[in-house]
Parts: sequence; structure tokens; C-alpha cells
Amino acid sequence: MTDRLKPRDARDVEEAVRWAVSDGKALDVVGQGSKRAIGRPSQTDLTLDVSGLTGVTLYEPEELVLSAKAGTPIAEIEALVDKHGQQLAFEPADYGPLFGQAAGQGTIGGVVAANLSGPRRIKAGAARDHVLGASAVTGRAETIKTGGRVVKNVTGYDLCKVLSGSWGTLAVMTDITIKVLPKPETEATVVVEGLSDAQACAAMTAATGSSADVSGAAHLPDHVASWFAGLKAEAATVLRLEGVAPSVKHREGQLAALMKTFGPVSILDAAASRAVWRDIRDVKAFAVASARHRPVWRISTAPAQAHRLVDLITPAAQMFYDWAGGLVWLGMPYEDEPDAGSVRMAVGELGGHATLIRAPAAVRAAVDVFQPEPPGLRALSHRVKESFDPKGVLNPGRMWAGI
Repeated sequence: MTDRLKPRDARDVEEAVRWAVSDGKALDVVGQGSKRAIGRPSQTDLTLDVSGLTGVTLYEPEELVLSAKAGTPIAEIEALVDKHGQQLAFEPADYGPLFGQAAGQGTIGGVVAANLSGPRRIKAGAARDHVLGASAVTGRAETIKTGGRVVKNVTGYDLCKVLSGSWGTLAVMTDITIKVLPKPETEATVVVEGLSDAQACAAMTAATGSSADVSGAAHLPDHVASWFAGLKAEAATVLRLEGVAPSVKHREGQLAALMKTFGPVSILDAAASRAVWRDIRDVKAFAVASARHRPVWRISTAPAQAHRLVDLITPAAQMFYDWAGGLVWLGMPYEDEPDAGSVRMAVGELGGHATLIRAPAAVRAAVDVFQPEPPGLRALSHRVKESFDPKGVLNPGRMWAGI
């Protein structure tokens, strides 16, 4: 028996899961594997490789809807919609380079399973908010279909939301329908230079609360700023504006005037803006060779508390802020040492949740990778897992031990 099952279609997936249930086997569900090293180490008997389920099955640009098989590369989908002046507004990150892999390996199934959302989340919402429907095979070897091809199609439980961010522990998605949106005509980025973390959080709050309609707000401290395309080796607070050219130009002036109360201001044109936001989306600061072997945390918290949370964690850590401070990327200073105690303490004191995105398997086996759940929520997670996958066939223990 091979240690890898590679289904050709959704029916093969159902048969593979049925066999695993009957033989008491556990499956490690993967696509191209660009995010395989996120989560607790695999506790499975063999791999269910869905990378063969590829191809766009429906694309209606005028209806802003696209369906694709789960193994379809995100890069292929983005290239297709770009030809029609459209985009995936939730701006999915490419984590491959963060693990030393080539760029462009992520799949639509992996993006939805991980609920990956880039800098535009503050305006466009999370990945799960763009999923209209899905077909999937549960751990009972039952094929389910949820949602449809239009936004207002949900009755009863919105299973798309349940499957998004479940990391393949509930069902194997085989086909996914998402909404696409028009691509902005142009963009520009207002850069505020030299701010401290606390000043930057205040500036981002002011920017996102203004009428400038900011679609991205990040702060890159001086120890990481030069790793992002076109920026100097000093702290940079970057604020993105998107839309038609006259509107962007007007809002650029408006926002620059507001930001001058915080510090010196400069402007990145459309090409430079796209480059720097791509680097922020893909966490380039911690994908460079010199940082590639150090643990990386992804911490969500209240934007106003972000700089305080960082102050409570290892002082030598490197970090940058996205989502106007609501997302902190934290690179730890030493290999194999995630300092989980101080991270969990800080999150416990100020609120939020932290995920250990990158660390060696031995470290991920010894600490909580995902945010520990309080007893009531943990009991609910157990019931949901048992409902979808009572035999623990699909990615058992990937998120939390025993689930």
C-alpha cells in the first residue's frame, strides 16, 4: 500500500475517505504542501494528496463569481481574473517562501482551509467572507454541498464559514465557489517616516478612521523596513489608497495632510505601492535567508493594544504590524525557541489570539500552535469535530491535541 493517495476527482476522494474509515486509518490532507508545516506535526498513517483536483470549473466575470477545484493554484486563478480586470479582494498570502519554498505554490483549497487574508482584510473582510459555496467530503465519507453561486443563498448553518479556517480537520474540500471583485484602476501609498510603534498605531487609527478609505495600513519598524521593496532603513508607516486615478489623487493629498501631524510624509506610486504591499502580504521580512530558521508568530489583537502587546514579549524579537495594528507578525530571536510563555501571557493580558506559524516539528509538538481554547469553546470544537469526523480520520490533532 502506498503512503500517498492521489485522487483524480471528488468521487475518488470519497472512496479514499471511506476506505480510511473502514480500515481505521488517519489521513494527512494536503494540496501543494505550501502550508503543511503549519500546525501540530502530522499524526496520520498516509497522505491524501488533492493536488490533482485542478481546474476552473466556472467563471462568469459579469456575475463576479468563480468556481475551481480545490487543488487549483491560486496563482492560476489570479492570472485568470486579472485578464478581466478583477481580483481576489481578500488578497491571499503566499506562505511558501516563508518555509523556503518557491512562490506561487498555494491552492484555493489551502487558502480557504487556512482562511488566509492579506492586508486588504481591514476593508474587504476575511477569505471566509468571499466563499459562496463549496463541495466537500466529510470524515464520514459523505459528500456535502453548501452555499451556491450567489451571495444571498444561505439558509440554516453557513457551513462555508465552518470549513474556512478548519485546516482540513472537518472535511476535504473538492470544489469551491468564490466571489471576485473589480480590480482598482490604480493605487498609491502614503508613507509616514520615523514613527515609534505607539505613534504608528495612533497614526494608523487616525488614517483608517478618516474619509480617505484606506485599504491597507501597516507599520514596519526600522529593524525590518529595509527588507520591504523600495523602503529605507528607517521606520515606515504605510497607508494604501486604491480606486480610480482622480479619487486616489484627491485622497492622497487629504491623507498626506492628516499624516503630516505625525511625521514626515512621502508617496509611493502605483508600481512601488504594489511591490511593498506584496512583500507585506507574504511576510517577506521573515522569509529572507537570515531569518528563515527562527520561529514566527502571527498575533491578532485590538489595534490600539498592539504596541503594548509587543512590549510584553521578548525585547529582541523582530516584528511588524498589519491590519492597522490588528495583526502583529513576530519573528523570535533564537532558533527552536518560540518563547510561547511570554506570547501567551501577553495575549492573555491584552486579548487576542496567537498562532505559531513557523517552528521545527519538535517545537510544534511541545507547545500549543493555535490559541488554546477556553473549556466551553473547546467542548464545542469537540462536538463539531465529532459531527463531521467521528473517527478522527482527517488531520487529527493538527490544530489541538485530541481534536
